[in-house]
Amino acid sequence: MLHTFVAYVEDLPGVLTRVASLFRRLNININSLTVGRSERPGLSRLTLVCEASAEAGHRIQASLFKLENVVDVDDIAQAPSVTRELALIKVAATPQNRSQIFELVEVFRARIVDLAPESLMIEMTGVESKIEGLIQVLNEGEERILEICRSGKMTMRRGHHTSRVLRAMGAGAAERPVSEDDPANAVEESADIEPA
Repeated sequence: MLHTFVAYVEDLPGVLTRVASLFRRLNININSLTVGRSERPGLSRLTLVCEASAEAGHRIQASLFKLENVVDVDDIAQAPSVTRELALIKVAATPQNRSQIFELVEVFRARIVDLAPESLMIEMTGVESKIEGLIQVLNEGEERILEICRSGKMTMRRGHHTSRVLRAMGAGAAERPVSEDDPANAVEESADIEPA
């Protein structure tokens, strides 16, 4: 089962080391990890994807929350969300195959961001399967991929914020009425489960 953890962490040295050490101790591989500035000064948003059982997911979430400099953690794998990934793909290009590459780029709604005498660079943003599809087509044709750089998954909940996210942003929970029947609350409550 894939888990997508979104954490707000303080912009301080050593935070990523602590996160990586936690997953090493738990013997769980990190599939994807992206970190960048958030909407709140002094905090970065960390998106981490890993594969683990549902029970292990609760333990991971609780353990992440206990780490120093971690302000909030949310597992949004089962929540309605939007996920994107950025890829830069450098392809060997000749006068004979340039037009074919341009056609592929247009079909996949990507774009060319750099042209060189012997190569070109494609930028693509989308879901993982779409990026994998472009890479597969490029590998099957005459084109030769020289280099690939991928950002990892960036994920955000759809719609309104949960009270946990609002608290992490420093806003009052009163900004959003909390309902007992809200499925987002069930996700929040599961985050409070302590490791066995």
